[in-house]
Amino acid sequence: MNLFVHFRARVVDILEDMAGAGMLPEGLDTSRISVEPPREETHGDVTTNAAMVLCKPAGMKPRDLAALLAERLEAVEYVEAVEIAGPGFINLRLAPSFWHDRLAEIMGAGTAYGDSFVGQGEPVNVEYVSANPTGPLHVGHGRGAVVGDALAGLLEKAGFNVTREYYVNDAGAQVDVLARSLHLRYREAMGEAVKEIPEGLYPGEYLIPVGAKIADEDGDKWLASPETEWMERFRGFARDEMMDLIKDDLDALGIEHEVFVSEKTLMDQGKVQAAFEDLTAKGLIYEGVLEPPKGKLPDDWEPREQTLFKATEFGDDVDRPLKKSDGTWTYFAADMAYHCDKYARGFRSMIDVWGADHGGYVKRMQAAVKALTGGEGNLDVKLCQMVNLLECGEPVKMSKRAGTFVTLREVIDQVGKDVVRFIMLVRKNDAHLDFDLQKVTEQSKDNPVFYVQYAHARVRSVMRLAAEEFGADAITADVLAGADFGKLTDPAELALIKAMAGWPRLVESAALSHEPHRAAYYLQDLAARFHVLWNKGKDDASLRFLLPNNRELTFARLGLIQGVAAVIASGLRVMGVTPVEEMR
Repeated sequence: MNLFVHFRARVVDILEDMAGAGMLPEGLDTSRISVEPPREETHGDVTTNAAMVLCKPAGMKPRDLAALLAERLEAVEYVEAVEIAGPGFINLRLAPSFWHDRLAEIMGAGTAYGDSFVGQGEPVNVEYVSANPTGPLHVGHGRGAVVGDALAGLLEKAGFNVTREYYVNDAGAQVDVLARSLHLRYREAMGEAVKEIPEGLYPGEYLIPVGAKIADEDGDKWLASPETEWMERFRGFARDEMMDLIKDDLDALGIEHEVFVSEKTLMDQGKVQAAFEDLTAKGLIYEGVLEPPKGKLPDDWEPREQTLFKATEFGDDVDRPLKKSDGTWTYFAADMAYHCDKYARGFRSMIDVWGADHGGYVKRMQAAVKALTGGEGNLDVKLCQMVNLLECGEPVKMSKRAGTFVTLREVIDQVGKDVVRFIMLVRKNDAHLDFDLQKVTEQSKDNPVFYVQYAHARVRSVMRLAAEEFGADAITADVLAGADFGKLTDPAELALIKAMAGWPRLVESAALSHEPHRAAYYLQDLAARFHVLWNKGKDDASLRFLLPNNRELTFARLGLIQGVAAVIASGLRVMGVTPVEEMR
């Protein structure tokens, strides 16, 4: 239950009743009414702006309308007190019994708590990682992978029908460079001495075993052959091996894509040409010369007549070229066709997770989606800023295996996938992130991974002790769901329930705004409230979770902390992190 949606419906019902009684005009627009948590917890549990947004069309002063609405809100079930604040905000304080009922709801749902139907099964395509198949993933790719996967998990929990997708950029010049790099390693495997990697080729050692593999399969077949003969074989072999390497890296991070789409296949199937013809038929293609842009010239600007897409008609800054000087398609043309293909597969809602260096590409792709889908498709792009990899505050040196960067797999092997996934979400995707290999494994409250996992582990520890005291069958979730939660009266206990009851709202709002990092923020706050209650029990024995001489209160508190564990596990599941049973 999203309690704020529940109370918003009650507010709207009251307003409609007042209109029916002639106290307000009929047909007031209630779409701008919000019901949400107050900024300050001391102001109550729920606040609404209803009087402020409706006062003008109602022809009343905001506080006068607030007074009429407040009088009726006082009669709503569970509302304990109503207060008018400032220019006309209405704050509600809810009775403890409301929060006790929410705890029972949490206990009944378990980790499914927060599941929502707000997405109504709408198909959503989330494309993420999509790194060029030229080598292992680096840490920056890891951030995009986690953001995309956690966003997909969040959307699924909110009731959307999500497809996780990877776009394989296998038609560009970078794959030719990869093929030449592999051919060099092939020659090396066949006994040729390779002292230095020529400039322009990929220097990483990850191609050494691939060169040996193709040498085993093909022997000396390609040693004396010209590039025109071996290029296609080495392109395909290298691409397939690199994609296997990338998939293996992603598997280590707990990520699996349902769909892989090949750029080369799209071209071979004529889908780029089809998208071009569609835009031509719509009158959106012309031959022209672009004005030189101010400042630094972009790579795709040439002082010549070009085949251009009217991107400016759809919100872009300039029109965009679709063909290179040699007549081949630009990268943009292929990407247009790819997103058109997504739409043709039934996705009106598309989310792409890109590196921050693609920021200048966003407007043109959004313009292309609008043009190709007749305005029905929507593309949201999440840009992921850089990850600064540190060790005790010092930058980490590059990897020998990759040649130019530290691989994602090396970081996963050092700190574990769950740490990597959690830390990648402790900052919003468009903010720079410092990832210190030493700090992220510290067992301290300053380490958010430890702090949240420690809360879950503490609950499990208490439950093991309770099983020894009362027997495992006496403290099952079903039994504890029927405990007398009315015995939970301490402010810290109620604050903990209130925090848990906010999870459904966060799921829905974070899913709709495409902000998976908010799950990490929420879990840190929930863990902090739990640890506060734990520490109070250390100072005051009457607040401890296990009171052998007071079975009813003990079971109520066991239900409380079992609820905490369930909500933490629910949030971690969205993030792709496994909750721990004990800290080692």
